[in-house]
Amino acid sequence: MSYLIKSLIVTLSLLLTTTAFAGNTSYYGSKFHGKRTASGSIFNMNAMTAAHKTLPFGTEVEVTNKKTKQSVIVKITDRGPFTPGRILDLSKGAAGKINCQLCTTTMKILSYGDGKYRRQ
Repeated sequence: MSYLIKSLIVTLSLLLTTTAFAGNTSYYGSKFHGKRTASGSIFNMNAMTAAHKTLPFGTEVEVTNKKTKQSVIVKITDRGPFTPGRILDLSKGAAGKINCQLCTTTMKILSYGDGKYRRQ
């Protein structure tokens, strides 16, 4: 195998195993409070939860506001955000913990969930 191909394989492996991402984050709250999420659970705007487009349900993520350096650990229970340019929608409670209405965050995956739908 050539050096170039080996380099590409190593680079792709590192990219695929990286667990930290950065981007714009917003929150959602009262409009969805008490309604069922994509994972099947009932949304509580005061809980430490978030919506992400692709991460498996139940995944735990540490979200840090890049400006304030405040962090919160949330569980992925819903799909979204559906606004272009955003990587995560936090529950209102989680957003309040890191002082984020619309902010730039880093997101570090702590553990992957099983992705199962749970009707609670």
